[in-house]
Amino acid sequence: MSVNRSFLFAPGNHARRVEKALGLDADAVILDLEDAVAVAEKPATRGLVAAALSRPRRGAAYVRVNAIDTPFCYGDMLAVVVPGLDGVVLPKVESAAALVTADWLLAQLERERGLAPGAVDLMPIVETGKGLDAVEAIARAGTRVRRLAFGAGDFTLDMGMRWTHGESELDYARARIATTSRAAGLEPPVDTVFVHLGELDALRASTERARDLGYQGKLCIHPEQVGPVNAVFSPTPEQVARARRYVAAFEAAEAAGSASIQVDGFFIDYPIVEQARRLLAAADAIATRESAR
Repeated sequence: MSVNRSFLFAPGNHARRVEKALGLDADAVILDLEDAVAVAEKPATRGLVAAALSRPRRGAAYVRVNAIDTPFCYGDMLAVVVPGLDGVVLPKVESAAALVTADWLLAQLERERGLAPGAVDLMPIVETGKGLDAVEAIARAGTRVRRLAFGAGDFTLDMGMRWTHGESELDYARARIATTSRAAGLEPPVDTVFVHLGELDALRASTERARDLGYQGKLCIHPEQVGPVNAVFSPTPEQVARARRYVAAFEAAEAAGSASIQVDGFFIDYPIVEQARRLLAAADAIATRESAR
């Protein structure tokens, strides 16, 4: 089971911030060639990002390339698909065809450079109205994609929406991406960034809202966000203990011929115990990840 609670962006042209990000507890760092890098600096930044992929790090290393329909995406891919790259983040995906093209290019570069087929993950960001409208086709494109991500900044800009602290205006898009991901057999999606730095209570509320809608993690734009995001997407010791009680009691009851019981005043049947098992699997995966760091 993969652990993808936090994806921390770092501008590819800022060496100090890249070095710091690679040493933090984010499950993955995204070295950015897109919005964080000025147009004039994009070509020169590719080499810096490729070099950074060989450095020691605590989590996975992704690169956000520029959108497939820009003059920069092809050059970005050529530069960064090298040993040490765990994944590519593809922004502003609006069609299955764009995703298939990126997948094809990754396959050619993997073969050319001696990387295992499918070794490089591909995570598309749905962040426009057109992308949301095509999300089912994107999710079912038959590519290497394991999970989708949601980008509210460009989405609210594209839609002329006001991005509020409460984020209720994002509920439809979030729910549609999560439901479509599940129907297509993908992992739960990764939620949008939260742009208000220093507002950790509001960050937690945003993260909890995404978790409760079926997301597995969140994009982060500052190191201060990694800890709270990891915490929200990690089972608490109390939740783990309760899940173990549920599973143990249900298995004993099932062996005795019963498929529904009460534990701690709570009704337990197959869906509830399956949820408890998933929580325990997530806790084990997180513990394994943490012990390997």
